[in-house]
Amino acid sequence: MTQTKVKLTIAEFLGLPEGDVACELINGEAIPKMSPKRFHSSLQAELLAILRVWSASNGFVYPEWSIELQRNGDDWCPVPDLTYISVTRLPPNVGNEACPVPPELAIEILSEGQTFKQFVAKAGDYLNAGVDRVWVIDPQAQSITVFYPDRPPQTYTGTTPITDSLFPSLEITVQQVFQQAGI
Repeated sequence: MTQTKVKLTIAEFLGLPEGDVACELINGEAIPKMSPKRFHSSLQAELLAILRVWSASNGFVYPEWSIELQRNGDDWCPVPDLTYISVTRLPPNVGNEACPVPPELAIEILSEGQTFKQFVAKAGDYLNAGVDRVWVIDPQAQSITVFYPDRPPQTYTGTTPITDSLFPSLEITVQQVFQQAGI
């Protein structure tokens, strides 16, 4: 006898009881996120601090905030390592819920066992769902690759400033992020 798996909707997924492991909704299934290690956590914390100072009057930066999106016509609820959303894009009545609209920026940090190729595909999914920019951080390569909806991605290393007209006055370098993270 074959059992058919029922796909979860975003509402059903978000209604699941909270557990000890963060999950993402992918292809109708609650998929556990990889448990972060020290470098991952340190990079996430430093970027959060840097981006919160920059965005203080422009928007909000949140770690591990799930986002309600569509991917290939299906409900999709990814949980980026960091999310930036402007005050103009975030609806004023949002409470303690998943982000109901695509944010300007989703940041993903590779963990051990994950590949850059996996995150290239995920970046494309984010962009297709309306996220404006995706940063993929590779701790091994000490790089940040910025994905855009209208041009090829650009990889930054060292002291080359990451600047973007979408984020006025934000100027950081990969070296700065990694040094502050102690990596």
